[in-house]
Parts: sequence; structure tokens; C-alpha cells
Amino acid sequence: MKAFHVSGSRSSNWRNGSGRSSTSFLPTDKVRSGGLPLSQIDLMAVGLNEIKIDVAEQFEHLPHAPIVEAVIEVRARAEVGWEEGVISKTLKPKLPDYPRVVSQKEFQPEVEFGPGQAPQHDLGWKGLRFQSADERHIAQFNRDGFVFSRLYPYQNWEHLRDESLRLWRIHADLAHPLEVQRMGLRFINRITLPVDEVNFEDYLHPHPQPPRGLDLPFLGYFHHDSLAVPGYPYVINVVRTSQPPHDPRVQGLGLILDIDVVTSHPLELRQGVLETKLAEMRWLKNKAFFGSITPDALKSFR
Repeated sequence: MKAFHVSGSRSSNWRNGSGRSSTSFLPTDKVRSGGLPLSQIDLMAVGLNEIKIDVAEQFEHLPHAPIVEAVIEVRARAEVGWEEGVISKTLKPKLPDYPRVVSQKEFQPEVEFGPGQAPQHDLGWKGLRFQSADERHIAQFNRDGFVFSRLYPYQNWEHLRDESLRLWRIHADLAHPLEVQRMGLRFINRITLPVDEVNFEDYLHPHPQPPRGLDLPFLGYFHHDSLAVPGYPYVINVVRTSQPPHDPRVQGLGLILDIDVVTSHPLELRQGVLETKLAEMRWLKNKAFFGSITPDALKSFR
């Protein structure tokens, strides 16, 4: 493949290399399911071969894994009053390791035809965003759910799972949700390529290719797969895209491998349910990751 320089790509909320800001989940049901409501996923999966999730399967630990952010989201509406003063007074003493606190409001864009910026409707106070002193952990306590993020460098699954569940229990004690409307596990990977010549096929499988008869260099690309999981209430979103470097003279192109596993049905809040779902979602995430990179790329992460 020909050498090239990238002039544009899909934007990302995390800052390249700094690990200072958090990426939110894909916002709508249609985006998460490839344009179809999640209620139709079961119909699509009828008649397909079921897979067997094996949470006991061992995956290779990669000391230099390209993970720039790992996120666990539990979307569960609060069933009690959600007032900033009360929530802030209750949470802050429980989270001494998260001294950086930001109050968050929610806005909804309004459709308006004509010139000028579209107005936004203020939906009021949403919740609190807590960040650790080293800025690597972010916990969001919102009226519609809880989100925990670990920014670069990634530690390990046990830490991500245990800390997210510890903080979720604090959130649940405050919000008293009746059920989990949606649960998500998202891992965003960034593979930095050499400065000059780039061969996508050395890193990703499947790799992007130009149309037959047009052997032209890429300026960028974006590919999104949404996969049903027959026999299980999950959808896997796999996004492969490119990200231009801040300075192409000293840094190569970034390849983004964004894997987002979400539930397709509400969950009852019974003991052990979230732990079980997280273990299954992690297995699906790992299968998607190791099935999307080449053996040569894998060597560079060891």
C-alpha cells in the first residue's frame, strides 16, 4: 500500500497520548445496533449458529496493550430524588481517592432551520464527575446511570472490574434503581504506526482496501460492524478507523480499534448478575480484539 499523510478522520474525545479526558458511550440505540433497534436483534439471530461463551478461557496478557481507555457503563435510572446538594454531600466523603469533582448538566439540541447555531434545551443537573488525583480514573454518578473509566496506561481487568463494581454499589445505594436498562463494556485501542510508509494489513484483520482497479492512497477510513450474539443478550460493535497525528513529522498515523459490547435487554438487579454479565462481555471483547489484529501486531504488544 502506498505511503500517505492523513488530512482528516473521525474525531475522538480522548486526547492523543495524554490520557486526560474521558470518552462517552455511543449515544443512541440505532448507532449501537448498526441502524436497527436492539429489540430486532433477536429476530435477526433466529436460525443462526449459537456460540458458547467460555468465561474460563485464558487470554494472553499483553504488557504493552494499546488500550487508551476502558469503560464500564451501567445505565439505570434513579428512582429517588436526584438533587445536587444531597448527592454531593453524600458522595464526597465516600470518595477520598477522587478529589477532582465537576458538576455536570445535561442539554438537548433543538432542531431549528435557518442560519446560526442551533439552540440547546437545558435539561437541568445530571450528576457529578469524580476524577482521581493522577487523573487516570473517572467515575460519573448520574441520574440515569453510572460510568467508570480507566485511562492510559491500562492496568488489568481485575482492577477495572473491582473498582467499577465498588463504585457502582455506592451509586446504587443512592439512586435505588429498579433495574439496569443497559450495560456496556468498551475498550478503545490506538495503534501508532510508523511515520512514513504504512501497511494496514500488517496490523488489522480485516484491513481496509481501496476498490478494485483504484490503487489509491487512503486519506482516512471508518468501518463499523454490529454483531448479534445468538443465544445471548449482547451486541458487539467493532469500529476501525484512523486518527491523524498531531505532528506527522514525528508521529505516525493512529489506527483506532474501538470494541463496545452492550446488553440488548434490561437486567434484574439480583446478586451476582452484573458480575456474570461483565465476565461474559469481557470474553466477547477479547474475542473481538484478538480476532481483529494480526500476529505481527500482537508481537509488538508483548
